[in-house]
Amino acid sequence: MQISYNWLKQFIPIDWEPTRVAELLTDLGLEVEGISEFESVRGGLLGVVVGHVLTCEKHPNADKLTLTTVDIGNEEPLQIVCGAPNVAKGQKVPVATVGTTLYMNDGESLKIKKGKIRGEVSEGMICAEDELGLGDDHQGIMVLESTLEPGTPLSELIEVESDHVFEIGLTPNRADAMSHYGVARDLKAGLRQKGIQKELLTPSVSNFIVANRSRKISVSVEDHNLAPRYCGVTISNMIVQPSPNWLKNRLKAIGLKPINNVVDTTNYVLHELGQPLHAFDADRIFGKEIIVKTVEAGTPFMTLDGEQRILHRDDLMICDAEKPMCIAGVFGGINTGVTENTKAIFLESAFFDPVSIRKTAKRHGLSTDASFRFERGIDINNVEYALQRAALLICELTGGEI
Repeated sequence: MQISYNWLKQFIPIDWEPTRVAELLTDLGLEVEGISEFESVRGGLLGVVVGHVLTCEKHPNADKLTLTTVDIGNEEPLQIVCGAPNVAKGQKVPVATVGTTLYMNDGESLKIKKGKIRGEVSEGMICAEDELGLGDDHQGIMVLESTLEPGTPLSELIEVESDHVFEIGLTPNRADAMSHYGVARDLKAGLRQKGIQKELLTPSVSNFIVANRSRKISVSVEDHNLAPRYCGVTISNMIVQPSPNWLKNRLKAIGLKPINNVVDTTNYVLHELGQPLHAFDADRIFGKEIIVKTVEAGTPFMTLDGEQRILHRDDLMICDAEKPMCIAGVFGGINTGVTENTKAIFLESAFFDPVSIRKTAKRHGLSTDASFRFERGIDINNVEYALQRAALLICELTGGEI
């Protein structure tokens, strides 16, 4: 299990060195097997500065290349050969200087050297977003604000977050520690034993309120032994889009790939509080009805990964009035997932029987962050709190209403 130190400090204010925290966690039974460093932009943009394109002319020996001179705040401008179609005189652009190592989105790295390109000297590189690890755009170079001063380090303009990530070898009996909050709770106890009193900070849900009841989705649970607690809310009038950088960085630090502001929030709260959540596109819930039940053996079901699963009679499913939508506590279905076109969701938070989830996950060869926690037993008293926390965060990030 990966735990971000920056994230941990949101729960408990502490300024110890990461190695010292790791020693205490290990003493408490949460064995730290390793500590890795994380940068939101690998390399920290070291060696990348703002440049001002002074001249821009066609390369004499190549139709698709441009010969530029660029002021980066030194006495003499640099000559740089550029292949981007959108480079132009007067632009402020990011320039990777000679000796800089770039870490790109595709995992490749590139060390900038002075050299000749088709017979012309090139003393740096004018960069696109993906070449700096700042995005996926490779249509052309980044164009910066025109008011920026040449030579300004790009790291002063774009916040680069550094973090330390603990790899904790969690034993199966420590379900209570399968979250940042759970680890922070242990850390507070360990500090107290050393005579250090620290307050444990938890996210407030005091602002949670049902804005209106115009979009009601009914819920029925057919087997209360398999699902002793099931909670949900609808959130409407949402705009699904990429998450803000702070949320992306929290997920990236622990090895998760950001998807969109709704899915990222459910993943965030899972790792924050240890409560798995699932978001369904509300417009795809037939009959405005959620039924938690088992279905007929042999029923085919397509999961989010595009694989068709053949359901067992004991698999607990989240269904609408017409069809199964999700393998409860394990994996969502492909037809009700959140997309960029989703305008409203039904957000689920539940407690499912650990034995049932373990058997279902094993039958289908699925191991997910959700099933990992449900199999070991989550805190049933945390179900509603986590739902309110996630709902408020989704509304904040999407503009939706509960």
